[in-house]
Amino acid sequence: MTTPVCTSGANVATRTSPYPSYPSYSSYPSFTSYMKARQPVLLRTARSLTANPCDAEDLLQTALTKTYVAWERIEDHRALDGYVRRALLNTRTSQWRKRKVDEFVCDELPEPDGVAAGDPAEHQALHDAMWRAIMKLPARQRAMVVLRYYEDLSEAQTAEVLGVSVGTVKSAVSRALGKLREDPELEPVR
Repeated sequence: MTTPVCTSGANVATRTSPYPSYPSYSSYPSFTSYMKARQPVLLRTARSLTANPCDAEDLLQTALTKTYVAWERIEDHRALDGYVRRALLNTRTSQWRKRKVDEFVCDELPEPDGVAAGDPAEHQALHDAMWRAIMKLPARQRAMVVLRYYEDLSEAQTAEVLGVSVGTVKSAVSRALGKLREDPELEPVR
């Protein structure tokens, strides 16, 4: 026998579950309270269905949306976890079926004619030479170059971090770049 569940606050608070292992009806008087209480457990289930944690969160949100839409129609709130798990599985199956990969037969592979990446050893040697050149700069100029170009801060942010004016940052970075241009180790770059 199915016991109808009323979702109004007065009737929900008076009902209790006859099963000790299931939460009582009063445990989830609203969808929000159910979601807050069960989201971590349901997220673990979603993660077992997908490889990517972000996809698992999206999958759970979709399943919870379907549950929210059907909230008034769900008579037995003891079966909410099962309902959401079924929604997770159905949603994941639908996503898998909708995924379409178009394959075309061709004589030549459509590989782009890109620029060769170069020798990794040369790239590392250039990287090391750049750091040696930066380490030759005075401490203040070195800090400004690192903040501007390695940390990708704006001139204003760099000035704020170092406690100087923006004009000071501009002039010091300009002098530092001039010194780097003159460094003989960085000759192959030019």
